[in-house]
Amino acid sequence: MKKILIAALFLCSFGSYGIALAQTDTSGRTEIYRATSTKYTELKHTKLKVNFDFQKEQMNGEAWITASPYFYSSDSLVLDAKAMLIHEVALDKNGSKSPLKFDYKNEKLKINLDKTYNKNQDYTVYIKYTSRPNEVAEKGSAAITDAKGLYFINAQGKDPDKPVQIWTQGETEASSAWFPTIDKPNQKTTQEIYMTVPDKYVTLSNGLMKSSVKEANGMRTDYWVMDKKHAPYLFFMGVGDYAVVKDQWQNIPVDYYVEKEYEPYAKQIFGNTPEMIGFFSKLLKYDYPWAKYAQMTARDYVSGAMENTTAVLHSDKAQQKPGDLIDENRWEDVISHELFHHWFGDLVTTESWSNLTVNESFANYSEYLWNEHKYGKDFADYTLMKAREGYFHDPSNVSKDLVRFNYHSREDMFDGVTYNKGGSILHMLRNYLGDDAFFAGLTDYLKTNEYGTGEAQQLRLALEKVSGKDLNWFFNQWYYGSGNPKLSYTTSFDPVKKELTVSINQGQTEYFQFPLAIDVFENGKPIRKKVWVNAKANNDFTFPVSKTPDLININADGVLLATITENKTPEQFFTQYSNSTDFQSRYNAVANATENASTNATSVKTLVAALKDQNFRIRMKALSGFDLSKSDQQKVALSEVEKLAANDPKTLVQAAAITALSKTKDKKYASLYEKGINAVSNAVKGASLGAIAISDPSRVAALANQLDLEQADDELISLLLPTIVKNKVEKQMPAVASVAAFYPFVKFQNPELGASAEEAFNWIMSSDNLKATSNITSTLKMVKSQIGQNPQAKMMIVQILKDGLAKKMQVLKANPTSPTINQQIDLLNKTIEEYK
Repeated sequence: MKKILIAALFLCSFGSYGIALAQTDTSGRTEIYRATSTKYTELKHTKLKVNFDFQKEQMNGEAWITASPYFYSSDSLVLDAKAMLIHEVALDKNGSKSPLKFDYKNEKLKINLDKTYNKNQDYTVYIKYTSRPNEVAEKGSAAITDAKGLYFINAQGKDPDKPVQIWTQGETEASSAWFPTIDKPNQKTTQEIYMTVPDKYVTLSNGLMKSSVKEANGMRTDYWVMDKKHAPYLFFMGVGDYAVVKDQWQNIPVDYYVEKEYEPYAKQIFGNTPEMIGFFSKLLKYDYPWAKYAQMTARDYVSGAMENTTAVLHSDKAQQKPGDLIDENRWEDVISHELFHHWFGDLVTTESWSNLTVNESFANYSEYLWNEHKYGKDFADYTLMKAREGYFHDPSNVSKDLVRFNYHSREDMFDGVTYNKGGSILHMLRNYLGDDAFFAGLTDYLKTNEYGTGEAQQLRLALEKVSGKDLNWFFNQWYYGSGNPKLSYTTSFDPVKKELTVSINQGQTEYFQFPLAIDVFENGKPIRKKVWVNAKANNDFTFPVSKTPDLININADGVLLATITENKTPEQFFTQYSNSTDFQSRYNAVANATENASTNATSVKTLVAALKDQNFRIRMKALSGFDLSKSDQQKVALSEVEKLAANDPKTLVQAAAITALSKTKDKKYASLYEKGINAVSNAVKGASLGAIAISDPSRVAALANQLDLEQADDELISLLLPTIVKNKVEKQMPAVASVAAFYPFVKFQNPELGASAEEAFNWIMSSDNLKATSNITSTLKMVKSQIGQNPQAKMMIVQILKDGLAKKMQVLKANPTSPTINQQIDLLNKTIEEYK
């Protein structure tokens, strides 16, 4: 599962102003021990026959559940079944049905069997039922924003801008909203599904399609079979009007299901998948274990993506066009993340949500592994840095253990600790053990637990078995403890002994032990020292040197997950940038320079040097630090920025350079901006439009209509928002809705952008635009669980919705014959009700 992060920065920033957005207990702990689910019954096989009522948004189902007592004899079967109508329950013996007594209440279906069964004595229960997902009482969370299990999208076809789709979302325990099962991650079962759908739609499910049969009245039944067992939360059905683009890895089908508009670009979006499968298979010395690999996109999806076995579901944000893809495939990390789950999560599944790290930490780290393989370590280190920023951004993460048995809700486990911190921990473990031992340990873990379940202790044992090293100390502090080292340091030079003493100080309560890389710079050149820091407040290390070093750079390789307090001068940061090969050391130096360039010439010198960095992210960071309206910066940087704007191989750098040049307000760049407006790259187009807005604002409205911002990321939308709103570019109204929806929160983080976002919100609410209004309400519904039970935040959103509703009523009064304004009013009323 790749969790959704809509407005995460806005919401976290709001929280930092003293309004907590999650549970009030920031440790995430409760007094209740969350034990692994006891296995009274072992699922063996699940057979389903289903068809769909599009008008009622319900599903008619028949289920055959084959199971046996897990160990102790039993005369009953208890299944999870949420908000269903149960019509019939029977024992099925070779097609002959005998009625069974049952009791259905509190979302549990208890079935009295015909006799007492012993371990490994199989039986098959037949259940006829109706799934009613809109009646499910359970709500979603910050990571997975709904828990209905089964989703009908535009089922009656009322929205002309949205396709008709059906898809399922099982994680964490929502599969039991569409078929009766034991909805726990430590159950595994094979499956077969007969799906009857209108013939105009395609279907997708786990495993392979064995047959497709035309039925009467324009219907068709597709028969899907999954012959290897997996957890119930990984079951999947998808239905819709998709283009299916074929690919393969070796003899395994690799398919991409996208809306037909995106069919020409499917291989640009997903086309690295076969190479990823080959890379991960080789790296793990364990070939991809399933019969196919398919990926489907979904409208109104409740998270980022989901690793349903052989049938991954992605948010429609995965769908991109050439203007997006030439900048970067923003979904590539998600694609690798979900694929890696097919080993860590699907093949070996967490035995309980407490141990979710064995699913999600690995998937998070797979993004680093793929980027390192495909684009190099320097590129991958940026991935690691951004993940760590996500962990540090939420202060409550510091108090949570990676493995925790006392969470409030299982959904709480899908957080920056399990994902971001967990991925960083694996990176540290890899560097401690070395690649050979680390990956051999992963292979052993997979082979030992394949088609079963796993937990962190089994991972530890596998790594110890291979490496011969005790790892209890590592797992105790990083898996079963919380927080991270908070380091500061001092240095002293003894001119007589020619010795340097570096004192490493830990400022947190619980001390850590760890290896640490220290670079000692003499005559501008770094000498790498590798030391072991013990679990105590202070550790001193002595090194021979010829003179007082130019600077000391601790955690120089960026491996350790830690916060570091240091007081380097701009001159020292320039030395660090100029002579370091590690990405994090160079990036940190440039980041410091961007903060000090307005007042320090050496910081400007660092930025100028960084314009030629091999890593395009560092070039972009350097460009963001310039103010080229200042003559001193123009003198040293202008010619190089001009070159980047015109010729940098990365369009994102070109865009950043154009933005930097726009601050000069020099009309000599008009031809550059004109060329940029006609570029393929959306980033270059956006930056050029922003530049023209400064130099020739009268042309903005017409030019903005040329941009396709349908799938643009929030960063580009935020950049263009003031220009779009000021010039009332109606075509882009739906695109700015995702930022406008959060204007109260944006104001806390960026008052200027927040004012534009508020203006955008009021503009949308005062207009008759169904798509823009729908984008606002759907966005706010998706983040409802992120806001949690915080009364201030909920009250704020309800108030802006009521204000918007009042404006829509005025629009209705002025235009009572509008065909869509009543739909917009209904959307706002329903969203208000959901927040009450």
